[in-house]
Amino acid sequence: MTPRVLVTGANGFVGAELCAHLGRQGYRVVSVVRRATAAGGAAVGEIDDSTSWEGVLKDVDVVIHLAARVHVMDGKSTEADFERINVCGSAHLARAAAIAGVKRLVFVSSIKVNGEATHGKPFDENDVPRPEDAYGRSKLAAELALQQISADTGLELVIVRPPMVVGPGTKGNLPALLRALSQGRSLPLASVRNRRSFVGVRSLVCLLELCAIKVAAAGEIFLVADEPALSTPELIAGLARGLGSRARLWPVPVPLLRALARLSGKHAQIDRLSGDLEVDAGKARNLLGWASVESLDDVLFRTAQHYLSASEPDA
Repeated sequence: MTPRVLVTGANGFVGAELCAHLGRQGYRVVSVVRRATAAGGAAVGEIDDSTSWEGVLKDVDVVIHLAARVHVMDGKSTEADFERINVCGSAHLARAAAIAGVKRLVFVSSIKVNGEATHGKPFDENDVPRPEDAYGRSKLAAELALQQISADTGLELVIVRPPMVVGPGTKGNLPALLRALSQGRSLPLASVRNRRSFVGVRSLVCLLELCAIKVAAAGEIFLVADEPALSTPELIAGLARGLGSRARLWPVPVPLLRALARLSGKHAQIDRLSGDLEVDAGKARNLLGWASVESLDDVLFRTAQHYLSASEPDA
């Protein structure tokens, strides 16, 4: 009998790709969404400490928990918002899963648990967590709560901390970069010489599958990233190729760029575009046999092509 896998956040960017992948591999998939849609799925409402999981978890072997209050840079989410959904909601789901007899929970956390930047050494699983914002702190608090529930109940727990996930429909800074490039705008980023890790959505869902089924994954934390890490100019060049355009970059010294960003209130975005954040995925490769399924060049090309098609008037 193939495992029955419940996926929360099933209609999200990663969730939709994961459900499709698991379906192709022959798993019995239970898709969980907040609100009923034409695409189907079990609608459970907001995932917090009052969510009713009765019946939804019946005969489920593995839960892959993607749904979360996501990190946004608009300043509208409070610490309590992240706590309610990311911590209390995750813990409530884990307790319900343990009671229902679920064997394993795979929790998709964030590299922001490790911190916001690296300084000469990539992040790995042995680093002391140093989250710097409410989202990162909530993900760490959720990890700790789930580890305690796992110890108390025997529910197997696997934690995955991805960096920015890229692919068609990606979120974060990439849509803004794609919009700027498609409009032919010049960007003051030619002097940036940073290194940032990314993971393609297809590569990530393959790791999540391994975390759901591999005996060796139980009780472990995994960082994940494709190789190589890219500089921001390299990232932009990859997107420009997919758009069929040329990256127009002009040099501004990074210290000056950051100073101007602070004055304009754009310091968080510029810090991400100019700083280092490298991830060592060696543990996932060595312990689980995980490998990237496509190059970052190909992922960025597909991402830009999708942006073009979605931007067409008839799309």
